[in-house]
Amino acid sequence: MKTFVLNKEKVERKWYLVDAKDKVLGRLASRIALVLQGKHKPSYTPNVDMSDFIVVINAEKIKVTGKKPGNKKYQSHSLYPRGFKEERLEDLLNTKPEEIIKRAVKTMLPFNKLRDRRMKKLKVYKGPEHPHKSVKLEVITLTKNT
Repeated sequence: MKTFVLNKEKVERKWYLVDAKDKVLGRLASRIALVLQGKHKPSYTPNVDMSDFIVVINAEKIKVTGKKPGNKKYQSHSLYPRGFKEERLEDLLNTKPEEIIKRAVKTMLPFNKLRDRRMKKLKVYKGPEHPHKSVKLEVITLTKNT
């Protein structure tokens, strides 16, 4: 028997539609990260970008558990004096809910050269409307076994 190694020219990409309405943020992000890595495919190869395109709608209706809305903070620094920025999850839910899902998924992907390429295949939208109507989207419910 020979080992099958997939190269990037032979990867078949699909488009999936995920509805984030009433889904828990962390559980949703971990399932999306698995699909973006291509681990749901039987021909998974770690060094090849096998990710499918994922369109997430209703990002504003995402749920978080516990005291996270008031306590969780996103911090960044511009490396300039007084360049420290801090945003609360509650504020981001009101202004940029799609940014919350993107940050959660990005931190769940492995930190390597493929991460940015995989993140470009994630499209997150605030409401139920999206501009990808011309593409055939498969609606998936992200459960434990994706």
